[in-house]
Amino acid sequence: MKITVVGGGRMGLPLACVFAKHGAFVTVSDINQVLVASIQAGISPYEEPGLAELMADLHRAGRLGATTDTARATSESEVIVIIVPAHLTSAREIDFSILQAASAEIGKGLRPGALVVYETTVAVGGTRRCLIPVLETHSGLKAGEDFDVAYSPERVKANLVLARLGTTPKVVGGYNAAARERVVALYSQYLGAPVDDVGTIEAAEMTKLLGMLYRDVNIALANELAAFCEVAGVDFERVRLSANTDGEANLLLPGIGVGGHCVPVYPYFLTRESRRLGITQRLSEAAREINDQQPARELERVAALWKPLSGQRVHLLGLGFRPGVKVDTFSPAYALRDELRQRGAQVTMEDPHYTDQELRQAGFEPGAAEAAHVVVLGTAHEEFARPDFAVWRGAGVEVVLDGRNFWNQEAAEAAGLLYFGIGRASRLERR
Repeated sequence: MKITVVGGGRMGLPLACVFAKHGAFVTVSDINQVLVASIQAGISPYEEPGLAELMADLHRAGRLGATTDTARATSESEVIVIIVPAHLTSAREIDFSILQAASAEIGKGLRPGALVVYETTVAVGGTRRCLIPVLETHSGLKAGEDFDVAYSPERVKANLVLARLGTTPKVVGGYNAAARERVVALYSQYLGAPVDDVGTIEAAEMTKLLGMLYRDVNIALANELAAFCEVAGVDFERVRLSANTDGEANLLLPGIGVGGHCVPVYPYFLTRESRRLGITQRLSEAAREINDQQPARELERVAALWKPLSGQRVHLLGLGFRPGVKVDTFSPAYALRDELRQRGAQVTMEDPHYTDQELRQAGFEPGAAEAAHVVVLGTAHEEFARPDFAVWRGAGVEVVLDGRNFWNQEAAEAAGLLYFGIGRASRLERR
């Protein structure tokens, strides 16, 4: 089997490697020439557990290659899998431009009998309405007659990609019955995970969005309940754990913001499509608003109870959106920085996974907690787990905002710091 994976990103490249590991000859096509050269040399461009070793093995075996010529790679492949980004427009509509550009190149090389599988998360109906016509236009072929199309959403996470590709059920849907049969066979043989055939392309698109919307709404609920607990003097984390013991509830963790490629973006794919259909997703829209406002809400809490943040030196801990991961897509750190600057604060940043130069490229000034008045934890990196609160207080730190409930409140307060946690009342709120 010859497979082309269009998109060599943090999800596409590991997927290509797993296909090759299971016996396929795989070509990764990407417009990034540096990335292509890295793959051609058998060198992993990402910090992903197990990827470097797997790529080296596949390079030696001659089962993994790369190119910038998507049309040519497509013409030489039986299966083409597309996993390139779909961003939001300024109006928070799905931007199909990258997907459509990739589809056009695929269409130029598409041959009769090929199977095209989209893995990029899109709005329900997006594959059939916005992508398949591009394939047909540029190939002169007809979907369902000359070539097959299926959809199978990516459902893994950075730093866990290889581990989960083989265990997370692979949801698939097809343009027709023939496409469904082929995509089930593809993933069964070349991925190894259980395959869940939900029927249509639209059903598979919806499956991915359901998971994202559930998570977003659940986190928003936790954030609202945590806000109540802050003023009621109840430790939300303690009661959350107890509430989840009856088998009926599964409240997720509150926090200072939601980051990543998925949750801050994909709910809009459904809510905007719902508006067009005249069915407003009120709960989902409210959840996105609540979670978007969380960084500003927590900073306002500090400013209202302590003092205005204008002129204060505020140090942010964590650029990555998830612990132990060097990925900062939609990280709450950006919203925190922008809100603090609007308030007139001086903002510095540190993250053990980023160099000072990388922090500056991201728009942050490197610094240290000891030089700040306020320290804000945005990412629960293990390296931040055991701060010396007494040293911080002695250096002039007055306030800590624990955006992940990662620290011991009693220890921080014993050192003389004013502690704010998500769903935890500060000593000013307990009065």
